Amino acid sequence: MRSTLGLYRPGDSPLHRLPPGAKLLALVVLGAASVWLQGWWYVVLGCLAAVLALYPLGGFGPKVAWQQARPMLFLLGFTAVFQTWSLGWRQAVAITGMILVLVMAAALVTLTTRTTALIDVVVRCCKPFQRFGIDPERVGLMLNLGIRCVPLVAAIAAEVKEAQIARLGQFSLRAFAVPLVVRSLRDADSLGEALAARGIDD
Repeated sequence: MRSTLGLYRPGDSPLHRLPPGAKLLALVVLGAASVWLQGWWYVVLGCLAAVLALYPLGGFGPKVAWQQARPMLFLLGFTAVFQTWSLGWRQAVAITGMILVLVMAAALVTLTTRTTALIDVVVRCCKPFQRFGIDPERVGLMLNLGIRCVPLVAAIAAEVKEAQIARLGQFSLRAFAVPLVVRSLRDADSLGEALAARGIDD
């Protein structure tokens, strides 16, 4: 199964032409502001509408936007039910809506920006902190690995779910979570061994 979440798509839209640093800064500001924004459910819905309106500006139709949200539906549904039960529907709309806003905004940034360009920005931002023992190149490597692992974990989750339904005929959260965690940790160990073999041992 091929993940479609946040894969870069070449283009010449205004969003594609924006500097990677500006888009990354806007994403960071949005993430920081989300702590306060989620206090008003109607503001969150407005933010969601604004983010969705940026997809056509980037040259993406409803199908692409749906592909970014679809992997999150289970988590969003679970969160909405729990928050409605514990805090009420307004807080449920605010929290689940804010999660969706952040996911859709991050996906839009990665759809319109090459991963290497984003990582280069982060590496440059980390260089002033070298005096404190931070290795910018290692930070860039960690981010690159994290981004690359998202489609891998999504593919593992899809395989585990399909195998579970084929074997049991139904979906069970416990039977899904255990093999997902085991397979993810196994792949992480393999990746760690490969990095250690290449001299990256921390």
